[in-house]
Amino acid sequence: MTHTVFIAASYGVSLLGLGLLALWLVLDYRSQRRTLSELEARGVGRRRANRSGEAE
Repeated sequence: MTHTVFIAASYGVSLLGLGLLALWLVLDYRSQRRTLSELEARGVGRRRANRSGEAE
């Protein structure tokens, strides 16, 4: 038996893991944007920086 099966399986598992991570990041980004929009719609704003550039 050659190592081809092991190498192909390793690449497959790695690609699956990276794909799932990318999907999770996209879904989390959408969720965070939705939450931020809901907060802003309720009147909760973002912190504004003062003149020195630091958060208040």
